Amino acid sequence: METFNFLMHGFAVASTPENLMIALVGAFIGTVVGMLPGLGPINGVAILLPFAFALGLPPESALILLSAVYLGCEYGGRISAILLNVPGSAAAVMTSLDGNPLALQGKAGIALSISAVASFIGATIATIGVVLFAPLLANWAVSFGPAEYFVLMVFAITCLSGLVGDQPIKTAVSALIGLGLATVGVDAVTGIYRFTFDSVNLSDGIQFTTIVIGFFSVSEILILLEKTTTGHKVIEQGKRSLLNLKEFMFTLGAMLRSGLMGFVVGILPGAGATIASAMTYASERKIAGDKGTFGDGDLRGVASPEAANNASACGSFVPMLTLGVPGSGTTAVMMGALTLYNITPGPQLFTEQPDIVWGLIASLFICNVILLVMNIPLVGLFAKLLNVPNYILIPAIAAVSFVGVYSIHSTTFDLVFMVALGVFGYFLRKLNFPLSALILGYVLGELMESNLRRALSISQGELSILWGSPITMVLWLLAILMVFMPVLRSIYRRKFRPAI
Repeated sequence: METFNFLMHGFAVASTPENLMIALVGAFIGTVVGMLPGLGPINGVAILLPFAFALGLPPESALILLSAVYLGCEYGGRISAILLNVPGSAAAVMTSLDGNPLALQGKAGIALSISAVASFIGATIATIGVVLFAPLLANWAVSFGPAEYFVLMVFAITCLSGLVGDQPIKTAVSALIGLGLATVGVDAVTGIYRFTFDSVNLSDGIQFTTIVIGFFSVSEILILLEKTTTGHKVIEQGKRSLLNLKEFMFTLGAMLRSGLMGFVVGILPGAGATIASAMTYASERKIAGDKGTFGDGDLRGVASPEAANNASACGSFVPMLTLGVPGSGTTAVMMGALTLYNITPGPQLFTEQPDIVWGLIASLFICNVILLVMNIPLVGLFAKLLNVPNYILIPAIAAVSFVGVYSIHSTTFDLVFMVALGVFGYFLRKLNFPLSALILGYVLGELMESNLRRALSISQGELSILWGSPITMVLWLLAILMVFMPVLRSIYRRKFRPAI
């Protein structure tokens, strides 16, 4: 009852006319930013952070604005992933695997509407979880030390073997390329330059924006130029732009399961929406079995990662608010907003600043409703992007891509490097190497390395710390199972394949 009273107080804070307008503006900006390939929620929140402070917004209003942008970006990332096969963020990579094939089949509107509903359901499940289980789940997340996080990353990468059909070797190679790209730059511990080839431009590593836009956007431009001719549409929009009841019921189970799993992953500090979407996609693909059409346009392949990444985004507020530990890169930026107001996140925040905590939690409910109401009617408008002829579409994608990359460091090196990565990605795609595994390997690489080093530092070099707890043992067993899953699947198919 006390929690309910606090939540009602939070709604009173979040539902003032000023905060409702702030939530509406933030949700719209977030959706637009999320649509832009390579920008994602971290950049969206980081760009608006100084504006929120400069406008003199009170801390609760500033957090409502930034959280609305965060959730809006998670909603918006699916749009470019489905329509253009260019994920707006790393978390939307999984959505593109089935979303774009659906668009190619003339079901762009259906994919967009299902992904919007899945995002709403996943985020709502997670927000209810934040209200009910925040203290308990925060205590559970504390049990994950550096060793557990490292093994979790290993498990997440082994999950990729089930993501791309019967090509585990190519999937592993792609993931290793991504891990290799993540090692470029100055070593954070020793200060040694690694794989920079004496180039100052690579001393800070390869920016995620350069990676994702190069491999996805530039390679997609090359694919479009190869497959289509000037002035022709890339794909047909389709006659129907909204899902029906049958499609909703078909994907509801995947939405609920993925929302729950995404929330659990989201409360683990640093795990993030990328891991959540990858794990749930792999899980739903295995549940579907041979009856599924994952990778070729399965509606559950759109619903599951979207429910998971939005649930994870909401779940990442748990460690930030209760432990003062960012649950994702975006919440790390939001913690910076609190420090601007001389507010320290942690357990005392619930008692010392209830307006901030419960106003933020209540705003998550409100922002989700705003985003659903905003996105469903605009499905037809988004799908009409498919009617844009190539002589407009391809230069527009190129312009947005180049501006997005140039805005990071304002150097021509990044532009040239992005094009080089795009050409490399084009040949990888022609050889059927999955770029999703490469991007996920890159995203997880830095987390794996930092947690491995911290774990070995704690154990003074003893490797046994990596399998010395029940959690690590379970994760290793699951990872080993995932490694051998393609072999077991192949044996099963040969043994039980029906005779023709």
